[in-house]
Amino acid sequence: MSVAELLTLGVFALILLSVPIGFAIVAASAALLIWLDGPSLMVVPQRVFGGIDSFALLAIPFFLLTGNLMSAGGMTGRLLDFANSVLGRFRGGLAMSGIMASTLFAGISGSAVADTSALGRILIPAMKKAGYRADFAVASIAAANVVAPIIPPSIAFIVLGVLTNQSITQLFLAGLVPGALYGVAMLLLAWWIARRRNYPVSAVAEKGAVWRAFKASAFALLLPLFILFGIRTGVFNVTECSAVAVIYALLVGTLVHRELTLAKFIDALRQTARMTAVILIIVGAARVFSWILAYYNVPTEVAAFVSEHISHPLVFLLLINLILLVVGMFLEANAAIVMLVPVLFPIAASLGIDPLHFSVVMVLNLCIGLITPPVGLCLNIAAVIGRLSLERAALGVLPFLGMAFGVLLLITLFPSLVTFIPSLLGGR
Repeated sequence: MSVAELLTLGVFALILLSVPIGFAIVAASAALLIWLDGPSLMVVPQRVFGGIDSFALLAIPFFLLTGNLMSAGGMTGRLLDFANSVLGRFRGGLAMSGIMASTLFAGISGSAVADTSALGRILIPAMKKAGYRADFAVASIAAANVVAPIIPPSIAFIVLGVLTNQSITQLFLAGLVPGALYGVAMLLLAWWIARRRNYPVSAVAEKGAVWRAFKASAFALLLPLFILFGIRTGVFNVTECSAVAVIYALLVGTLVHRELTLAKFIDALRQTARMTAVILIIVGAARVFSWILAYYNVPTEVAAFVSEHISHPLVFLLLINLILLVVGMFLEANAAIVMLVPVLFPIAASLGIDPLHFSVVMVLNLCIGLITPPVGLCLNIAAVIGRLSLERAALGVLPFLGMAFGVLLLITLFPSLVTFIPSLLGGR
């Protein structure tokens, strides 16, 4: 067996034994170095530390904290009220409102898991109470929040930008159109299913209700625009922007809405610390994985094999879609990015594939894995909130998975959907 096969099998064997992903990668890497009598084991802690020793990665805890503070400060409910005032009049309006709110909230937190937890606690019980089937309520909210790692600020794009030395600002801009397309696709599907199943219609909002809801949620709606404007104009870089966003969330939550108490603030810090630790342990551990692959020339061998058998960029992208969709079923997105980028990114570049296009295709692929059984973290969280078995949740999410695959295929076939905004605003 090759080094790559041994290392991958070791990681998956430990994951099946319920070892957390980050620790599974480190343990399998260390075991392989011992087995092959390779370099000193001191390489492992050195590479783990080197993997997280990046100024740009500081943006991750700040953006996560921003999302948690916004949620604790009452902005999640205000975004949902605004979405419901706009879409509640349509059949299935509550589900559509949830999808719209998820898309808006994605521009604040950058984390699909955090958004599913925050919005799911509000929306899934409300939808069940209103007469929606439990599997539809769980599936629609889980699928809607997949958009979070695509719309800026995206944690996945920050990690990928650090690994590939790409502009994180360019990656953020590249995610705008695909994220919007995904959100619209989910809205249309929810509306179509609601019509077929005759789900309830909310009362038409009274005159002026939309404007009042918009004003109430204005501070939350302005934050994503503030982030993009600040980064694009060079007022601050991505990391500085994330710190400013935390201050913004604190001021709005305490001085404007006055819902952010000391207890909620401490809880937001606790949640952020937990989520940051999980992400950074995975990033650091996966750096060991990628270093071992590079040490034993695995990327070079894979590149030679691909160049010998595949010469057309589209064929390569379609093949990568299939591979990443399978990988996304089992691996957390950030772990998969750190493990696979050193192998796949140079091959894509050698075939002339635009780096931004490849990056967005890769992230969207792995995000779809968040609602793909058996791991499907967002699907699992939503199922727990909805008190639904994973089997029933998996059946309910199938139409949404089909629509997600359609958006992925569209993005793969038409690179201009990704590169248009960066070319227009980013000076490419």
